[in-house]
This record gives sequence, structure tokens and C-alpha cells, in this order.
Amino acid sequence: MPESSRNSDFMKAAVLYKTGEPLVVEENIQIPSLNQGQVLVKVIYSGICRSQLMEARGHRGPDRHLPHLLGHEGAGEVIDTAKDVKKVTKGNHVVLTWIKGKGADCPGAVYTKGNAQINSGGVTTFSNYTVVSENRCVPIPKTIPLDVATLLGCAIPTGAGIVMNTVRPCRDSSLAIFGTGGIGLSAIMATKLYDCSIIIAVDIEDSKLQKAKELGATHLVNALEANPVEKIIAITDGKGVDYAIEAAGKAKVIEQAFQSVHNKGGLCVFAGHPACSERIQLDPFDLIQGKQIQGSWGGECNPDRDIPVLVNYYLEGKLPLEKLISRRYKLEEINQALIDLENHKIARAILKMN
Repeated sequence: MPESSRNSDFMKAAVLYKTGEPLVVEENIQIPSLNQGQVLVKVIYSGICRSQLMEARGHRGPDRHLPHLLGHEGAGEVIDTAKDVKKVTKGNHVVLTWIKGKGADCPGAVYTKGNAQINSGGVTTFSNYTVVSENRCVPIPKTIPLDVATLLGCAIPTGAGIVMNTVRPCRDSSLAIFGTGGIGLSAIMATKLYDCSIIIAVDIEDSKLQKAKELGATHLVNALEANPVEKIIAITDGKGVDYAIEAAGKAKVIEQAFQSVHNKGGLCVFAGHPACSERIQLDPFDLIQGKQIQGSWGGECNPDRDIPVLVNYYLEGKLPLEKLISRRYKLEEINQALIDLENHKIARAILKMN
């Protein structure tokens, strides 16, 4: 690619060399030339997702691709594209997302530092530049701030997507949201679009529960102070909720969410991904009585269809996405950000590259 197409042929990135150990922020990583279907993006902001925390800590199981880059939600500006790319052009602002959309689906880029090889997937965002697959980019209007747009790569389409695409509640429906991080809070915001009557937020952190109340929760349950299933049954006059959304990433919490829905059609949807060693246990009789449970893959989001809709909701003031951002970190502070996420100090944080 021509030298004028970017500020540098090198980039800075947080590299995972060994699971369970801190990421290493490296400079002077060689940006590879673009192959067919690839896009070079200058990353302005990246989200920090619990899924990435679990990968860094080794809770996804053996990692065969070390060393490699991380990050799967972000926003930035297109710097260059391969000749066959049609979806975006140089200068576009884009959301970067792990959820596949239209366009070429390419293998991850391979970066180098000296003689060492650094792997990546179809999208990575813990870096100031990134080479991504065309189908992981969604163009967005420049009227939406890029820090807010970052959340559209994972948290918002997953949490709001479960409400909009999977649950699709009726007016006056009752819901319980277990886990009030980025995904859970996104789900709570989306319920306000449907005039739901009871929205119960469950967490172990009072600060997150207060944020849930600010965004629309009608009832708060601290699971360290009370049995959440018993509280939900009491709030719903012994019936249970119409829908439960689990976003805590714990097997025990998935079980509680399932127990909290009513018989004869109550639905539990879980988005959290527990450690690979965890298993859920369900009473078969609950299924016989009509309780339902299913997992969600990114809120069943179609990025090219749903992200523009979410952008419009934000611009219309219906989704105050900026309220999800707990804190901003520099890329050099990535390990502190992961520690804060692990210790439940933040709901959704973002990395600012400059």
C-alpha cells in the first residue's frame, strides 16, 4: 500500500503472549499488506469485554494461537481497503464487531515484530491500527461520537439485540436481567422501547444496580443480600417473570435466571459465557411445566440491519448509550482495566488509543 495511506507502517498493540499473564503493550509492530477482503482501520476507541478478560485469563481453554492480539469491539476510521472491498471506503467511520455481517470473511491478519509473528482473528481492537475482515466493519454516520459507537460492536447489539430480536416483549411484560454490566444494562435500556411494566435488575454491586435504576429498572435485587429467585417470585406475586436475561457469565446465575421465569411459557435467554469448566444443572420438571431456556449468539444481531437502527435510536435520544461508559483507559493501562473488570469495578470501559 502507498505510504500516504497511513501515518506509519507500524502500530502499537497489547499482545497476549501467555494466558494468565499480563498483556504486553508492544510498539513497532509491522502492519501487514492487505489481502483480498481486508480493511485497514485506525482504531480510535476499543471496548473491553468480559469475554476478552476470560480469554486473557485462560478460561476459554487451551489457546493454540499465542501470541495474538485481542479486542473485538471498537470504532475508528478506514485508512485503506483491498481493491475488492465494496462495503466501506477510505475516510468512513466504522464500528468494528465480532458479529459477522455482509462482505468478505477473511482469515486473521498476521503481524510481525522483528522476526516474531503475532496472530490475530477476523477483528482485533486492542491496538491503534488494525487489519480486519470486511464483514466485521459497519459504516456509521459521523454524527455519532466514536466512543459511544464503540459499544455498538458487542455490548449494545448483544444486550439490546436479545430484547429486540429474541424476546420481543409485549407491552406490560415483566423481565429480570441478571448481571448489570454492559450487556445487561443495554438490555435494560432496550426494554424501555417496549413499555415493559416490571424490569428487575440483579447484581452483586450496588453501584451497578443504581446505574440500572437510572436506565430504567423498576426493581433492584442485590444477590449478596437476598435470594434473587425468591425476590423475583415475590415481586411478581408468586408467578415469576415472563422473561429472564442472563448476562453475568456464571453457570449458577443461568440456573437462577431459569428458575425465575414462570411456568407455561416463561423464557430464559442467556448471553453470558461461563468458563469452559462450568456446567448448568436444570430440573427436568421445570421444562415439563413449560419453562423455556435458550442461548443467544450476539443478540441474534444482523450488524448491517441492526447497528443503523441502534444509531438512530441513540441520535433520537431513545438509547442514552453514553451512560454505559464507566471509565476511559489508555492502551498502556489495559491490564489495570482488565483487573477492574474482573473485580466488578466497572460496567463498560473503553480504551482510548490517542
